[in-house]
Amino acid sequence: MGSKEKRDKRLQEISLLRTIPYSDHQRWWSSETVAVVTGANRGIGFEIVRQLAGHGLTVILTSRETSAGLEASKVLQESGLSVAFHQLDVLESSSIKEFAEWVKQNYGGIDILVNNAGVNYNLGSDNSVEHAKMVIDTNYYGTKNVTKAMIPLIRPSAAGSRIVNLSSRLGRLNGKRNRIEDEALRQQLSDTETISEEIIDKMVSTFLGQVEDGTWTSGGWPQTQTDYSISKLAVNAYTRVLAKVLSDRPEGQKIYVNCYCPGKVKTAMTAWAGNISAEGGADTGVWLALLPDQAITGKFFAERREINF
Repeated sequence: MGSKEKRDKRLQEISLLRTIPYSDHQRWWSSETVAVVTGANRGIGFEIVRQLAGHGLTVILTSRETSAGLEASKVLQESGLSVAFHQLDVLESSSIKEFAEWVKQNYGGIDILVNNAGVNYNLGSDNSVEHAKMVIDTNYYGTKNVTKAMIPLIRPSAAGSRIVNLSSRLGRLNGKRNRIEDEALRQQLSDTETISEEIIDKMVSTFLGQVEDGTWTSGGWPQTQTDYSISKLAVNAYTRVLAKVLSDRPEGQKIYVNCYCPGKVKTAMTAWAGNISAEGGADTGVWLALLPDQAITGKFFAERREINF
């Protein structure tokens, strides 16, 4: 079967999956299935927790602020959902380590990780190095560092365990908006055979260096929401790198990794300017986390449809 035929078949499978309600899926999870959702005290993260717990999973809600996280988890617990809380600051290595140790001690491991924690800052005339660094550190390095800490705790599963990364169309390499003009870099990030964590780290390091010396506007970077776009481009690229590594594992130990764009969701992060509800923004993330064993990995989705990186 040629590459075009394989792609057409995959798209047909995905299209079919979009029409299947969860109740008709091959239910591979149970109340013993443990999911972790980062940055989940409000907005999309809170909705992902609510929906996953509503499907009968045990969900660990994390939040940087303890009081906000406790209040959010209490609301869900009072609805009869199996939700626990633990503080987690994705910017702090000590917090990540403590969280991983707590998970291991209390649950033994997890089955699903949803990296939702993130920030949204625009890079413009009032840009500061501190803001740009925080966006990159939270959205990219935070996602990466939490993932690396959780992978050893992800339990073997016949259906395949899951990692879902919240991303954005603004991080698309081939999008019409916010295009990177450096063709050499575009080629490096497009080549699924040679793309690596080192290439991604070098890209964000180069960007931050140019922000610091004031040359980023002429560096070929996207000119709209630049820091956010670069951070999500890095998340998308890391998703592909990680998917390749984890799909090489033996059967029963595979971890499927995908990312998705929730759209412009009406939350505090978008200053309530979005046109999609938090419930709608969470939908594709939950769908990816609960898909039956279809070996879909290293892909980018929006509205339950695969889109191009």
